[in-house]
Amino acid sequence: MPSHAQLSEILDTVSSALLTVECQQGVVGPDSALPELALAAQQSGALANVARLVAAAHESGVQVIHAIAERRPDGRGANHNARLFRAAERLPVQQLSGTAAVRVAPPIVVAEEDLVVRRLHGLSPIQGTEVDALLRNLGCRTLVVTGVSANVAIPNAVFDAVNRGYTVVVPSDAIAGVPSEYTPAMIRNTLALVATVATTDEVLGCLKRPRGAGRG
Repeated sequence: MPSHAQLSEILDTVSSALLTVECQQGVVGPDSALPELALAAQQSGALANVARLVAAAHESGVQVIHAIAERRPDGRGANHNARLFRAAERLPVQQLSGTAAVRVAPPIVVAEEDLVVRRLHGLSPIQGTEVDALLRNLGCRTLVVTGVSANVAIPNAVFDAVNRGYTVVVPSDAIAGVPSEYTPAMIRNTLALVATVATTDEVLGCLKRPRGAGRG
């Protein structure tokens, strides 16, 4: 784990942003299409920690981006080239555009200044979406990645951000996957090689910039 001074240098709040990944009602809410993942996010405290980080970002003026995965009712434009996509098509809860399933899940609060980026395809919240362009326009150099799942979307987001030149911070207790024991192993053996791993409390300790300071 980095020292507070090291993490504070990385998390210069003027040039940092917070990304929540697939923290939507149809994924981590009570009526989730993936109840095992939703249970892991709730019982581990990851969802609550994402909410804490979002609230702190709002207070400090750090930009929050919510990455949402959804699909059209007709499935147009969606991937069909992997078992994961085909299985998702058969789930009882569908992440359909405009439905409650693709709204950001409580206890996370979406503020007026938050950006919500929705994608209809792929596995990554960054590749092929507006996220990278928005971050560059905001002057972001450091991206805090939170949410689900540690199995697929989180590593995709981390790798894509690193490949695009961002410094990535992963709050280890603000992401979740299944089975629960997989998440710490994946963090230790994969994400820690390319990202700065910290705890939610350590990240919160760095988010102290007064609200209202300007951004690009």
